[in-house]
Amino acid sequence: MTAESSAPVPPAPLPAGGPARPVALTVGAAITALEGAALAVVGVWDMVSALSGQAKQLALNEFGGAVIVLLGVLPILAALALLKERRWGRSPAVLTNSICLPVAYYMLKSGGAMIGVGVLVGVLGLVGIGALLSPKSTAALYAEHEG
Repeated sequence: MTAESSAPVPPAPLPAGGPARPVALTVGAAITALEGAALAVVGVWDMVSALSGQAKQLALNEFGGAVIVLLGVLPILAALALLKERRWGRSPAVLTNSICLPVAYYMLKSGGAMIGVGVLVGVLGLVGIGALLSPKSTAALYAEHEG
């Protein structure tokens, strides 16, 4: 046995951009983006229903739909920030996922087909919160960046 064959093998080099983004952070960002997109779709649907004559108060529905679309944009922007490992994205993402819990509760209470949707919304909210607050996500967002 030679000295060369018994030498320890050096660890594989890290990717050029540093350590890879944790899966938990990616899952939390994806769930937050999905919730933001769902809000934006509801806002657009509200505005379209007002224009098509289904709503009785056109101006109120148009304004409400525009507000809901804007509320959907913030979680999408937060998700994009999380994918870039920017700290500021976590607070609005956790808030968005937290809001899912009372929404899920009231969906469950309404009964019928809303029970299944309420379970889905509640599970997404809980998984999103857990993923965003996991130790690996926290470490990735609050790691000392070299530069």
